Amino acid sequence: MTDMSTTILPPIVSAHGLKKSFGRKEVLHGLDFEIPPGRIYGVIGHNGAGKTTMLNAMLGLTNCEGTIRVLGEDPFARRAHLMENVAFISDVASLPRFLRVRELFALLSNIHPNFSQAKAQSFLEGTDLKPDLKIKHLSKGMIAQLHLAVVMAIDAKLLVLDEPTLGLDITYRKRFYRRLLEDYMTEERTLIITTHQVDEIEFMLSDIMFIRDGSMILHMQMETVNDKFTQLVVNDPAKQEPARGLGPVYEETRFGQTVMIFDGVPRSQFEGLGNISTPTLSDLFVALMQRPTANPETAK
Repeated sequence: MTDMSTTILPPIVSAHGLKKSFGRKEVLHGLDFEIPPGRIYGVIGHNGAGKTTMLNAMLGLTNCEGTIRVLGEDPFARRAHLMENVAFISDVASLPRFLRVRELFALLSNIHPNFSQAKAQSFLEGTDLKPDLKIKHLSKGMIAQLHLAVVMAIDAKLLVLDEPTLGLDITYRKRFYRRLLEDYMTEERTLIITTHQVDEIEFMLSDIMFIRDGSMILHMQMETVNDKFTQLVVNDPAKQEPARGLGPVYEETRFGQTVMIFDGVPRSQFEGLGNISTPTLSDLFVALMQRPTANPETAK
C-alpha cells in the first residue's frame, strides 16, 4: 500500500537550462529551478535582472532556449490550454480605468474561464464599490479592494502577481497581502510574486528567488535562509578583524556600528563578537546583489 503522506507531487513549474537572448544580449543565463505546488514564491531582483523575462517564459509569452514546463506542459506551445489553470495579474495601474466595475468583471469572464463574477462581487459586499462605478473615479483604497476581488475570484492552480500593489499606500498593500494569504491560498495553489517592497511580503513567503543579471543567485526555502545566513552587529572596534576573519559576504557601517552578513558560518563562532540575528530579506538582498569583489571594504 502506498503511503500517501510521502507522495511527492509533480512541480508546478520546472525549468532546465532556460536561456533567452534579445539580439546579442543574453538576459537569462541557463536557469534551473523547480516550483512545487502549495508554495508562495517571492521573485526579487533589480529592474532589468530578468524577472519579467522569466515570468513571460512561464506564461508562454516568450519562447526560450532550454526547457520549461508549467503544469507539465510547454507554456509557449500550449498557452491557450494552460491559461485555464494559470492567472497573471499585473499592478493595479493595469486596470482599465475607462470601464465600470461590472464591465471589468464581464471582460474578465470572457478572458479567463475560471473567473467568477459572482465570487468577485461577493468580495465587494459591504464596501462602497458599486457595479456602476467607473474605475477612474475610485480612490486608492477602493482600487486595492477591486484588485483583490479580481485576484481572489480566479480559480487557478498558478497565480502570478507582478508588482500587484504598485502605487498603493502601505496600509492597503499590507491588507492586500494578508487577505490573499488568509482567504486565497490553499495546498493546491501556487503563488509567485515579484515586488520591490521585499519586507512587506517576507511574512508570507515560503520560498525566495534572487535574480541578478539573468542568473539565479539564491533559490531557497525561507526556513533554510534563516538557518544559512547570519547577521552580526559589531560594536567593539577590536572585534572587527576577528569577525572579518570568518569571511562575511557583506559588510557596511550603520550609525557607527559594523554590520556583517555571513553565509553558512555556524553561529557558535560569533560568540563574544557582537549581536547575532537573522538578516531581513531586504538586508540579504543588498548583500547578495552586490557584484563580486575581491575587497569586502568596497561593499560598504
